Amino acid sequence: MSTAGGADVTSPGGSDVTSRGGSDVTSRGGEPVLAAEERVVSPLADADDRLIEGALRPKRLADFVGQARVREQLSLVLEGALRRGRVPDHVLLSGPPGLGKTTIAMIIAAELGAPLRITSGPAIERAGDLASVLSTLSEGEVLFIDEIHRVARPAEEMLYLAMEDFRVDVVIGKGPGATAIPLDIARFTLVGATTRAGLLPAPLRDRFGFTAYLDFYEPAELGVIVRRSAGLLGVTLREDGAEEIAGRSRGTPRIANRLLRRVRDFAEVRADGVVTRQIARAALELYEVDDNGLDRLDRAVLSALVSRFGGGPVGLSTLAVAVGEEAETVEVVAEPFLVREGLMARTPRGRVATPAAWEHLGLPVPEPGAAAYPGAGYPPGTTLFG
Repeated sequence: MSTAGGADVTSPGGSDVTSRGGSDVTSRGGEPVLAAEERVVSPLADADDRLIEGALRPKRLADFVGQARVREQLSLVLEGALRRGRVPDHVLLSGPPGLGKTTIAMIIAAELGAPLRITSGPAIERAGDLASVLSTLSEGEVLFIDEIHRVARPAEEMLYLAMEDFRVDVVIGKGPGATAIPLDIARFTLVGATTRAGLLPAPLRDRFGFTAYLDFYEPAELGVIVRRSAGLLGVTLREDGAEEIAGRSRGTPRIANRLLRRVRDFAEVRADGVVTRQIARAALELYEVDDNGLDRLDRAVLSALVSRFGGGPVGLSTLAVAVGEEAETVEVVAEPFLVREGLMARTPRGRVATPAAWEHLGLPVPEPGAAAYPGAGYPPGTTLFG
């Protein structure tokens, strides 16, 4: 791997990897390699985590668990392109974090037998950043842009022309003397991933030939993923242990694999290394993950909403201050799962706890129109639920 600092590194599998700007990666030989994160705490630990994460990712579409409709649709897109001998249409993957968008991008490159270049939207700040990536693409290469909705506007406008005509206009000079030089680029397939599809401009969204929305996984599907990951990690996992981990994984494979590694640590240190339901429960209780998958932040938000604000409505910023977190953290990390589980509702007046929130916290559900709890911060006579 050739990095910006000039160091040459060879990937473990022997494939050639090219890194540009610290975020782009090209993998050849059919085994794409994920780019290193820009912020590294420990190089050795980070490399080990990437190897583990890479080992748990399925390499082929047939090995990908869940998202059955997306798999079938994508297989037709790829197979049709291969039979015609042409590059596939550009692919847009949307959905919550941790559901496999990056993995699917790697699978697309592997199925096509093409190199994969990985970058991210925030890394493309100027049109020149994008031009340097596009101009070095090889024929049929797959370009994966994570968080594509965060690409800078000047680069986004250049991307329109590149996706449709496989051409970029390089501007030389400034002011009245500026000259646009058209530059043809190799035909490529763009795979864009976004967690907020609504932020994508319509002109960019319409240029994707295939759009797929990834939904949360069922516990049975997560159980298959956990058992497969346990086999790859050499973890002795009983069936009931796999069910326990899958049930607390919030419908997300990334969380399931993370919980499996933490349960493995617990089983190896405090038990005989075998993960049973009892061991999994003890481990997850230690890591503050309850039966429904709620973690410390989720329960803090619910507890503040119920005990301090009488169930709401309460504003996001006020709720964030009450739990000692940033408003964006509460909105992005905690709220989506709480709303999906029916424990919280968003209203025009603010966030509101549902009766299920009281039940989850082990508190009696107040009757509609009942007075707010004393000390909840409301004037006397305030009622709950309307």
